[in-house]
Amino acid sequence: MYKRQKSPVVVISGAPGMNERQRNPLLHHKVRDFDTQLKVFEQLTEAATVLDNPQTAAREIDRVLSAAVRHKRPVYIELPRDMVNAPIPWPASGAAHSARPSPEPDPIALREAVAEALARINAAERPVILADIELQRFGLQDELMRLVEGSNIPVAATILSKSVVREDHPLYLGVYEGAMGRQEVTDYIEGSDCLIMLGVFLTDVNLGIFTAQLDPARIISATSERLSIRYHTYDGVTLADFLTALIAAQPAQRALGPIPHPPTPPECFPAPGKPLSVRYLFERLNQFLDDSTAVLADPGDAMFAGIDMTIHCASEFSSPAYYTSLGYAVPAAIGVQLARPDLRPLVLVGDGAFQMTGMELSTVARFGLTPIVVVLNNEGYGTERPMLDGRFNDILNWRYSEITRVLGAGRGHHAGTEDELEEALLAARADRDTFHVIEVRLAPDDRSEALNRLTAALAQRVRA
Repeated sequence: MYKRQKSPVVVISGAPGMNERQRNPLLHHKVRDFDTQLKVFEQLTEAATVLDNPQTAAREIDRVLSAAVRHKRPVYIELPRDMVNAPIPWPASGAAHSARPSPEPDPIALREAVAEALARINAAERPVILADIELQRFGLQDELMRLVEGSNIPVAATILSKSVVREDHPLYLGVYEGAMGRQEVTDYIEGSDCLIMLGVFLTDVNLGIFTAQLDPARIISATSERLSIRYHTYDGVTLADFLTALIAAQPAQRALGPIPHPPTPPECFPAPGKPLSVRYLFERLNQFLDDSTAVLADPGDAMFAGIDMTIHCASEFSSPAYYTSLGYAVPAAIGVQLARPDLRPLVLVGDGAFQMTGMELSTVARFGLTPIVVVLNNEGYGTERPMLDGRFNDILNWRYSEITRVLGAGRGHHAGTEDELEEALLAARADRDTFHVIEVRLAPDDRSEALNRLTAALAQRVRA
């Protein structure tokens, strides 16, 4: 897995300091006030600061970086450009300021919480775990699997945390996404008499666009900020504290009854000249995956059809399923391969998203990276069309497979049929010396069942 929990984001700016503000009130890139940029990032980050005072700079840096390490969320540090060389006081010993340790949990609250949770889990007939993104952020996947395997409690993931566990594990149910997901997974999660939610974000996408039917009276929910059991909360008990203590308390191991599993990927045999469909594309890509492949999926069918792919290793599927903003996957492949050179990114991106950030392949070429980029070309914004169609969903149809000629690097492939896709995938797998762009031609009205369910639900809201 890539160590996401050890990579907090730090943004450093070059805004002017107080001295330059007084000398030059009209500056390039100034928006309204000098602190506008800070105010924007304060809404998006866990902690933010401007290093405009040498006397407090060291303390502020430690405060903000400590917040990033503790909460595993982005932080913002603004460094005024006229303060870059300003000396700051430092301890006489030369020792760096130590990071603030995370507060210890309230031992009484932790003991009571674990006792209540343990009693409910042991008394349940069909407990189940719903695992989400904070388990990855805090590096708690090993602890999750100790709980799962020690108790025989099955586990499901959310869209945001797909691949939080190996998806071929015998206790893995699949992805839960409310009414948008596979019915057997939805029934198992929503029918459980003890739902253990670990690090779960209750977002619209995670809840299947508000189609989830989760009874609070049956839920144990632990996040990095709070723990709740049914209708009450335990202050001062976080996800990591609770999970560690619950494992130590040893929930009873139960006999495992029948549970749903992700469907076995079918064997794919390409038919010469047969036009590609979304269904065949993802069945073949599923078969294409191996232990050294990391999947990066943009919103749209790249992400929703990708939900049914079987990821062989934990944390090797990543998507922007929180905001579902376009343009994530190609730049993300750069970070993944630089962090984990042993993994080869498989990028799944729609044509609309590729037109936003696809030219980051220039950076891919510069650093000699080797992702396989599959561009789903359906001539526009295919997620939007079934909800509200119009000319605003049309985009200029690029020759995506020829982008390599512009860059003077990589290899391009055009696949409109099953046998052309086969030839492109095999060529990309055999060549690990450069990146490959595979343009896949799809009919504008061809969508996965998952995306059809999503757009049907959203269309009702849009038209209302």
